[in-house]
Amino acid sequence: MMLDTGHIFSPIKEELICFHNTSTTELIDPTLPYHRHDAYEVYLFLRGNALMYLEQSCYKLVPGDLILIRPGELHRCICLDTQTYERIGLNIKETALNKLSSRRSSLFSCFEAHAFGENNLTRLTQEQIIYYTGLAAQLIACLRSEEYGQDILAEAYATQLLVFINTLYRSSTHSPYNIMPDLVSSTMSYIKSHLAEDITSGHLEQEFHYSSKYISRLFREHTGLTIRSYIIDQRVSLAKSYLAAGKSVAEACELSGFSDYANFIRSFKKSAGISPGKYKAMRPPVRYRNDAVYGKL
Repeated sequence: MMLDTGHIFSPIKEELICFHNTSTTELIDPTLPYHRHDAYEVYLFLRGNALMYLEQSCYKLVPGDLILIRPGELHRCICLDTQTYERIGLNIKETALNKLSSRRSSLFSCFEAHAFGENNLTRLTQEQIIYYTGLAAQLIACLRSEEYGQDILAEAYATQLLVFINTLYRSSTHSPYNIMPDLVSSTMSYIKSHLAEDITSGHLEQEFHYSSKYISRLFREHTGLTIRSYIIDQRVSLAKSYLAAGKSVAEACELSGFSDYANFIRSFKKSAGISPGKYKAMRPPVRYRNDAVYGKL
């Protein structure tokens, strides 16, 4: 579903999805905008010549790069040529992740130990790639099977995979190199820090000492988004946080920087698929939390 906010919202219908895909021309389009999911995602890059954009970061992918993406985290993968593009993807809803976790071992830890777009990439050795792909193959086979017990085995393989992933991130010392232009990253950071204020092209010119036309062109080139659409997207995301924290719809509108209530309602519906009032009425399920991890957030 393409939204006027400039990005694609891709809802995940199943509780758990795992796929191993190979293609050659699917993502050769530098104008592809960011997208986001309503589920957690694990992405393992195996082959190709591609860039992964995660919020304000961009990485030149190397086989074995494992990336964790939280719900709502903007991301996109751009293939640079027609080389075979191969990856393994895992999407899992919060309810399923909570079910597989225990009070002692939270499987959320690897996802929530990092801020959006930061420190969410590690690199696997060849031996670890083989182990990971083997577990993923068994999980995919179980998810496709209708035979007795395959659903239970699918949960078992998913649990093994997620425990392995959490263990990797706990011991990872890998520091990926962010190749996003500083001006684009800084513009994103500025917008996030000033969402409750009026943000104009003049403000950006004054802050970065470049023409607004140049800033806008570079921003669109590296994100697939206009600056305006990015501002709206971030304000809706902030409004969701306020609504989840108990603020009223009117309060969330004002605190997230929307000067016009009708525009807020309209923008929120286009982004979230439901009205702010309905979103506020929804309550996230209770889940096991690792206090040591959440203390860092």
